[in-house]
Amino acid sequence: QVQLVESGGGSVQPGGSLRLSCSASGHIFSINVMGWYRQAPGKERELVATVHSGGTTRYQDSVKGRFTISRTNANNTVYLQMNSLKPEDTAVYYCNLKIVADYWGQGTQVTVSS
Repeated sequence: QVQLVESGGGSVQPGGSLRLSCSASGHIFSINVMGWYRQAPGKERELVATVHSGGTTRYQDSVKGRFTISRTNANNTVYLQMNSLKPEDTAVYYCNLKIVADYWGQGTQVTVSS
């Protein structure tokens, strides 16, 4: 059974920074993709950023240059450093692990407001 545990959400003023972390445990193949998605109220869940176990990254256009995704393969942990946060970044952020199936974390709230 695969489990994902997230941490690091919270409230911040516009222009501030937050760092999200997600640790995966269980039977995990060494080749996989980990990432972050988000869902704002009334909107569909959308991709924020992903990182392949080989290192390739992918970002949504609206976060390029502000967010950085990274991972530690040794302990299957993925991070999302979010800088220059904007009110439109407010959402529940979900950690994702893609192996054969998709696995999701419980979600962590990020609120950007003055």
